[in-house]
Amino acid sequence: MTELRRSPLHERHVELGAKLAAFGGWQMPIEYAGRGVLAEHAAVRSAVGVFDVSHLGKARVAGPGAVDFVNACLTNDLRRIGPGQAQYTLCCDETGGVVDDLIAYYYADDDVFLVPNAANSGAVVGRLAAAAPADVAVTDLHTGFAVLAVQGPASVEVLGALGLPADGAYMTFADAEWKGRPVVVCRSGYTGETGFELLPRWEDAVPLWDEVLAVAARLGGLPCGLGARDTLRTEMGYPLHGQDLSSTSTPVQARSGWAVGWDKPAFWGRDALLAERAAGPARSLWGLRSNDRGIPRPHMRVNGADGAELGEVTSGTFSPTLRQGIGLALLDRSVTAGDTVTVDVRGRSSTMTVVRPPFVSASPR
Repeated sequence: MTELRRSPLHERHVELGAKLAAFGGWQMPIEYAGRGVLAEHAAVRSAVGVFDVSHLGKARVAGPGAVDFVNACLTNDLRRIGPGQAQYTLCCDETGGVVDDLIAYYYADDDVFLVPNAANSGAVVGRLAAAAPADVAVTDLHTGFAVLAVQGPASVEVLGALGLPADGAYMTFADAEWKGRPVVVCRSGYTGETGFELLPRWEDAVPLWDEVLAVAARLGGLPCGLGARDTLRTEMGYPLHGQDLSSTSTPVQARSGWAVGWDKPAFWGRDALLAERAAGPARSLWGLRSNDRGIPRPHMRVNGADGAELGEVTSGTFSPTLRQGIGLALLDRSVTAGDTVTVDVRGRSSTMTVVRPPFVSASPR
C-alpha cells in the first residue's frame, strides 16, 4: 500500500484533534474535534473559515510562448485574461473526458503557474511535459508551496490584519510578503463566499497558519476540514473532479462549457467537444433538492415518475444551510428543471425536485 503524503501542517491538525482521512493520496483533516462539519460550515457562511488545502498540486510552465503552449492544451482561453489574473480551466483527453479541472495563474507570456487537484497533479504535469516544446519547461512543485484557503465574509478583515493585500478583484492574484516571507494571495475559493487562497512556501506554512487562525478566532472563525469544504461547494453546485467531472463525463455534460474557449483553434479534446455541443449532450448535470428526509449520495440511481432510470447521483450531502438533502446528478437529456424524480436511498424511494444550482445565495466574491 502506498503511504499517504502529509501536509506541512499535519502536526497542527493532530494537535487540534482533527479527524484525518485519505484524500487524493494525502492524509488530510475532514473535521476538527469539538466542532464538526455543521459548525465549520456555519463559520464560513457567517464569519470565516480556514482550510488547509496544501494537498493541491502546483506546477510551473515557463519559457518562450508558455502561455500560448498552455492555451493550446487546456480548454479555457488564457488570452481572455492577462498578467496578475487567474482562470478556471480544464484538462481534457482526446474524447473530451475531463482529466482534471484546475486554476491557471497568468504571470507573464513566458510564465504560467498551475494548481491542479491532488490526485490528478501527476497526470496533468505529465501530459504537459510530454507535449511541451524543447524550450518550455514544465516543473512539478507539489511540495514547493502550501495552500491555505481563507473563506467567508470576514476574510478581508483577516488578510488586512496580516498586512496582506485584500482589495483585488475576483480571480486576481499578487505576490506579497508576510513578515519577510513570500506569499501569493489570490482572490478565489471553492465556497461561494468572499475568500482568498494563500500560497506560502512549504516551509512557511506553519507560522502563517498559526497567525491566520489566531486572527480568525477573534472574528468568530474556525479551522475547517474537507467535510465542510464539500458541503459548502455542493450548496453552490460546484463540481468535484472524480464525481461530477471525470474521464467519462465532459464539460458539455457538466455545464462547464463557460470554461471552454470554443473559438480557439486548438485545445485537447476540441473536436469531440465541438461535436457533442452541436449534437447536444445525452445527459446533463442537474441539482436535486430532497422533498423528504432522504439524502442523496454518489452512485444512487435516479428514476422518473414512470420508474424509468434517468441517471445517477454524482455528489450528495445534507445541506447545513437548508437543513435538507441536496445533490448533483448526471441525468438524461429529457429531464428539465422542476421535474420530480425519485432516488433510491438505500432501498427506500425518496422524492426530489430537479433544480438549477446554486442551492443557496452566498456573499459577493
